[in-house]
Amino acid sequence: MRLIRIALASVNPTVGSVQSNTDRAVAAAVAMARAGATVGALPEQVLGGYPPEDLIQWRGFVDAQWRALLRFAAETKHHGTVFALGTVAALKGHLYNVAAVVHRGHILGLVPKEKLPTYNVFYESRTFSRGAPNVYDEVSGVPFGDLVFSFDFGKLAVEVCEDVWSPDGPQRRRCYAGAEVVVNLSASPYRMGVVNTRREMLATRSGDNQCTLAYTNCVGANDGLIFDGGGFVFQNGRPMLEAPRWKESFASAVVDLDRTLRLRTENTTWRTDCLDAQRGGALPKTLTAHGATADRAGLPYPAPVHQSFFLPGASAARSAREEFCEDLLDALALGVGDYLEKTRAFKGIALALSGGRDSLLTLLIAWRYTQKRFADLDEAARRAQTGEFLRAFYMPSRYSSDHTSESARTICQDLGVPFQVVPIEEAFNREAEAARTMVGGALTGVTEQNVQARIRSQRMWNYVNTSGFLFLQTGNMSEKAMGYTTIGGDLEGALAVLANVPKTVVIYLLEYLLEAYGFPGIKMTLSAPAGPELAPNQKGEDELMPFPVLDACFHLYASEKLSPAEVVYALGSIFPEYDEAARSAWVTKFTRLFVQSIYKWVQAPLSLHVGNLDLERERALQLPVVETTEWTRA
Repeated sequence: MRLIRIALASVNPTVGSVQSNTDRAVAAAVAMARAGATVGALPEQVLGGYPPEDLIQWRGFVDAQWRALLRFAAETKHHGTVFALGTVAALKGHLYNVAAVVHRGHILGLVPKEKLPTYNVFYESRTFSRGAPNVYDEVSGVPFGDLVFSFDFGKLAVEVCEDVWSPDGPQRRRCYAGAEVVVNLSASPYRMGVVNTRREMLATRSGDNQCTLAYTNCVGANDGLIFDGGGFVFQNGRPMLEAPRWKESFASAVVDLDRTLRLRTENTTWRTDCLDAQRGGALPKTLTAHGATADRAGLPYPAPVHQSFFLPGASAARSAREEFCEDLLDALALGVGDYLEKTRAFKGIALALSGGRDSLLTLLIAWRYTQKRFADLDEAARRAQTGEFLRAFYMPSRYSSDHTSESARTICQDLGVPFQVVPIEEAFNREAEAARTMVGGALTGVTEQNVQARIRSQRMWNYVNTSGFLFLQTGNMSEKAMGYTTIGGDLEGALAVLANVPKTVVIYLLEYLLEAYGFPGIKMTLSAPAGPELAPNQKGEDELMPFPVLDACFHLYASEKLSPAEVVYALGSIFPEYDEAARSAWVTKFTRLFVQSIYKWVQAPLSLHVGNLDLERERALQLPVVETTEWTRA
């Protein structure tokens, strides 16, 4: 047997906070070492924070990370654990996103990321250069390049995030060069459903390359990207560890590297491919570390917890509904909390509460964050702190109903959030009259609706400017996609919490939260049709289209990139209850409003990214503001 303990740390860095990030990394490393880790892994770019974007172009920021890496090595030198951690390295006019291997106070080597994503939310090729096979150089005397490390327990390779997502990544040739353990350092953003994709992909890579694969992920949020943390260890495709997500922590597992070696020996296909690679050309350079690693004498054999190698263990898995909702709610709450805490510009959270679904869910997400923030307090003290930290304002006009007023009031009572009513009717009359004077006549109905929304927004800005609170914007993705929102009005805020959450998902989450908590305020809100209450008897689905149809149009057009005619056809399979004329009218309406609304998106606040599609122009969906749909008629 060759038993080793692999530990995975989820760390929450802040971009630019090199000193405090290093403090966190050192603390995690020492904790892993004290737990007997042979190998300890920390996330991608843990010293400088991810994504650094153009901040990486400041040489002082890069130099600070090199000094931080030296400090990390010095402060962990008394431990035998081999550490892998992410940072940046400068070499001959290039900047590289690297995994550093540190042991007993020495930086043994720097391995650059090879697969630089420049799609979706990623822009790494803008600032980083990519590593390449068979490269060897030095950075301040430290080996740099395509490396494998030989220790007294066996051979180790490291890689960075995207490298593992490609089946043709560096992992394959490093395993052919003898690496038995591959450590992947990631800062992989959360996306709805991503954990299952990650798990399957990592198991496949581990099986394909007949290696022990350890993956660790960053946790926390930076600039709207939310990282769920956690990690996995797979041995030749077999799951050995799944680390907890959504919190700073570490977890570890013991593996027997002789098992990895034995399975390689048994696998004739792998052996043949390995020999072909070795005969075909240069392989990564192997560096030998001479210091002793952590004592492994007392490590337990990795036995199944239920004492059977043949029977499945008791399943504590959550339902698909619970997993989806809890993950998404955790992501949004973490996004709000880290934005508030890391910017260090706000004293609390405020929002305009309409009595409708979107503002209700936004309030519940902010409340969820406060429950974690004050988790160490007893229930009464936590409720009191929530009342100090959260503020909700209900600003009725002549169109606001008693039902929405009571719904808003009730949920605030449920949560312990102060509820303040600030009518806007007088201001509405005054601003509408001023606008009529300017145009020399009557206002359109849309203008009268927008006047109300802008008064509410202005009052919220005035409040947060004085109080120092964070103003949350509450609009959802579906309505944003169609421009069913007001510039200077409900599009306003410092952080858009639901801007990438479709309307059908908003409703789904509220139904789940009602089941989970039973708050009467949620039940009251869901009992009335959705509508902005800016005009008599307004209903969102009457003015737009059924929300399920709207979200299907959005997905098919914006995500699947189907033409309008193809969207109409696809809708027939999804909603056979609607005839072609209705589907065609809805698609025509959607595409027209979608394109006409892009100018609004670029003026919207920073949003939380939780899916593969994003209406923040600097993120996933980059569309020209000036464009037409003429191509759809060609």
